[in-house]
Amino acid sequence: MILSTPRLDLRELTDADLPALRATLHDPVAMTAYEGAFDDAESLAWLRRMQQRYADDGFGLWAVVLRETGAMIGQCGITRQQVERDEVIEVGYLFERAHWHRGYAVEAASACRDWAFDTLPIDDLYAKVRSTNVASMNVAIRLGMTVRRTFTTRYRGVDMPHLAFAVPRAEWAARG
Repeated sequence: MILSTPRLDLRELTDADLPALRATLHDPVAMTAYEGAFDDAESLAWLRRMQQRYADDGFGLWAVVLRETGAMIGQCGITRQQVERDEVIEVGYLFERAHWHRGYAVEAASACRDWAFDTLPIDDLYAKVRSTNVASMNVAIRLGMTVRRTFTTRYRGVDMPHLAFAVPRAEWAARG
């Protein structure tokens, strides 16, 4: 177990999580920000990339488990990302659509934000959000983040405008 919140447990993804991971990654609506659903090979590659991040960085996107049922309902965690030429530390979140609009993303991402500032020597924590993803923008805002800049990422052959949200350590600390 990496983190616990009132309703959720966050832990490293394992091979046994692949079916639950596919429930999100294969959903074209949940994956709109990624320009559509993943196939089996892309989902397995995603899992392996997270597992490699755990080995290399000591963090990555973690499985979000609903404590009440024991079901994995999404992923949330900390990753290294590129914002144009800058490497940043980002909080990311991606949930199964059946569990949207219940506050799980804010709950998990808040715990990950706090973990990042408590654990890592960073001055700012980012969230990269596709410019069309209003729900993810709202999560970032609720984490105390504001837009720092706009940029474009090319992914799956598509140029995708993004917003780089961030919260500085000093602002996070001031909120208590």
